Amino acid sequence: MNLKTNYLGLTLRTPLVPSASPLSERLDNIKRMEDAGAAAVVMHSLFEEHLSFERHQFHHYLNGEADGYAEARAYCPEMHQLPVGPESYLDEIMAAKAAVSIPIIASLNGSSVGGWTDYARQIEEAGADALELNIYWIPTDLQLTGQEVERRYLEIVSQVKRVVSIPVAVKLSPFFSSFANMAKQLVEAGAKGLVLFNRFYQPDVDLESLDIDPSIHLSSQGAMRLPLRWIALLYGRVKANFAATSGIHSGRDVVKMLMAGADVTMLCSALIRRGIPYIRLIEQELVEWLEQHEYDSVEQLRGSLSQIKSPNPEAFERAQYVRGIATAWRTPRLA
Repeated sequence: MNLKTNYLGLTLRTPLVPSASPLSERLDNIKRMEDAGAAAVVMHSLFEEHLSFERHQFHHYLNGEADGYAEARAYCPEMHQLPVGPESYLDEIMAAKAAVSIPIIASLNGSSVGGWTDYARQIEEAGADALELNIYWIPTDLQLTGQEVERRYLEIVSQVKRVVSIPVAVKLSPFFSSFANMAKQLVEAGAKGLVLFNRFYQPDVDLESLDIDPSIHLSSQGAMRLPLRWIALLYGRVKANFAATSGIHSGRDVVKMLMAGADVTMLCSALIRRGIPYIRLIEQELVEWLEQHEYDSVEQLRGSLSQIKSPNPEAFERAQYVRGIATAWRTPRLA
């Protein structure tokens, strides 16, 4: 069975890729992912907040502590000599590249324009095969327009692409007034792949402590519906690779995403719940389904249930909506 797929210019053995998560913070876990059959690994994210904090700490040390001693500055190391900024993350990329043969995709998580380019360039120099931009930003400024929000996303992507030659993917939320147009603009700005979707973690309220509870809830299979829908709508219309993420917990889920048009399916919650070796079982389920339905390859079914493959593409979305409502509200006839 040919499970090969192409994502961000990389030829992958299968469409199964662990997404950015704490699991990839440890090198031995990345090795276990490769052993379990992962086709590539997205590294845990390098967060803009961590970099800003470390930079602040350095300047406080340099300008505050040293000012009390006239000769102290002579003993202050240069910034590149301190464990400041992305050095430890870059070391992890280099260690992963040396330890495994599968592609390593770095992940940058932030919201402002300025800091992205320097870190993106250093990530490329460290040997990452590709870069995923996880633009995690919830605009709450009442004066900020939707057009300005979109402009910031596009500026981040275009500036990063100016300084790196490795392929760049963008991990997105669905919260745009015209998501299809935004997807098109991001590709035009230089994104080679779109990762659908980022899940903004929703806080809860702890009624005992009377405080905000920032706990993280792992995804359920129901979460796959939104990326499934949008990948099916965009496949063949937006010239990008699609990575499906959220709610993928079985081989059958992988099949559904591939039929919608995904190039890869990203795994996170399923691996946290069931362990890294679960990748092997998902691949086995994928192969079994393909064999039972007489497919020879992943490529054969990709996009087969997308809008563009529909006999009536214009009516695709509305027809699915109407049929879904009719099915949901259908009640058995009383005798």
